[in-house]
Amino acid sequence: MVSHANLWPLIGVAVIIAGFVLRFNPMLVVIVTAIVTAFAAGFSPDKILATIGTGFIKTRNLPLIILLPLSVIGLLERHGLRQHAQNWIGSIKSATAGRLLIVYLAARQLTAAVGLTSLGGHPQMVRPLLAPMAEGATEARYGSLPERVRHKLRAFSAATDNVGLFFGEDIFVAFGAVVLMTTFLREAGIEVEPIHVALWGIPTAICAFAIHAWRLRRLDRWLDRELKQARPAAEATSAAAPVLSARSH
Repeated sequence: MVSHANLWPLIGVAVIIAGFVLRFNPMLVVIVTAIVTAFAAGFSPDKILATIGTGFIKTRNLPLIILLPLSVIGLLERHGLRQHAQNWIGSIKSATAGRLLIVYLAARQLTAAVGLTSLGGHPQMVRPLLAPMAEGATEARYGSLPERVRHKLRAFSAATDNVGLFFGEDIFVAFGAVVLMTTFLREAGIEVEPIHVALWGIPTAICAFAIHAWRLRRLDRWLDRELKQARPAAEATSAAAPVLSARSH
């Protein structure tokens, strides 16, 4: 006897995609998706409420875990963490934004590969430290930076953290995605050990590192070309200003 799987719960995937495409509040999108998926799976309203309540009780300490580090980082920023990071990296003459980000990419991938995924991240590492250090290294070489260059450096800093984490954590045996893949394959009758899945993530991580490191080297060349061209124009403008001022008088 062949039993047909209920595919209606997959409607939750369409709901969450539509919610994010339409830029609705992420928390609202997740809640609506959970309710729609539960109804499509045949859950009764009582069971849905009970499941949501149980999940809330189990994770009620999660906001405290998230907010405490953010509070500490906020206090450090208030007392000059960003400025100290910029000044320190600016004192290293050989430092460039690309070289700094390549070193961080390697460290992020290696730490994520052994399960230390919380050592980096946008709120606790990129915003208070990595992006200001990339800006400081560039300012030490070229002087004041246009806003578009600052935004580009911040974007590359965030992208470097994403690439390092995404491709590094796939090498960790106990990573959730590795466990999910091995479980799915086992249910399909394919026996695969988690260590084999993790090992096959190493070539992908190496390729990701090489490609993104090449992009970071291109970033250094772009900064050199862009800011060296902008400097003579700015110097000419500043030199012409006193002359025009004297003529007007």
